[in-house]
Amino acid sequence: MFSSHAFSSHVRSFAALALAAGLVSGCSTVQEALASPEPNAGPCPSALSLYDAHRVVDIHGDEVNYESVGFTGEILAVRSLCSYYGERPIIANLELDMGFGRGPAARGEARTYEYFVAVTRRDMAVIHKETFPITVRFDPGQDRVYLTETIDAISIPRAEANTSGTNFEIIVGFELTPEQLAFNRSGQRFRVAAGQD
Repeated sequence: MFSSHAFSSHVRSFAALALAAGLVSGCSTVQEALASPEPNAGPCPSALSLYDAHRVVDIHGDEVNYESVGFTGEILAVRSLCSYYGERPIIANLELDMGFGRGPAARGEARTYEYFVAVTRRDMAVIHKETFPITVRFDPGQDRVYLTETIDAISIPRAEANTSGTNFEIIVGFELTPEQLAFNRSGQRFRVAAGQD
């Protein structure tokens, strides 16, 4: 059971790793690759949450007010580390701090959210996108839960050794319904900690 204000950590794996091409010759594990004392040959890709998708708010009914808010979620911070090895793919790890809320209209003690991690060419096409589920449980009377999700071993292919990480971005966000996306774009705010600070 998750505790309010306490951070728990969940570790996920990014399935499209290309490990056979990237790590077979030289480094035996991703942990060894990321633990190398050698400095990176270049900067890491930018890691950020997509503004329109960094939060999810369930609204029940036609009126949008505090009493109609069900479960909520928000990506609070995104951090990443990466390592370069010759011409092999850049290997990145990602940490997401996430906050979840249970509003007056929430039904039940748990909700399963879905969030995505996408690797893109900077300001261009998506190279790979993967969706992860996360089930959040609230104790009776508990209205907030904070978690840290870890995505291990994101493999970012490069054309050649001098291709920099600045050519790529790692973008995260929640999978949203059209109504949830429209709510986010409207600028209305129901934050996880609303009324608590």
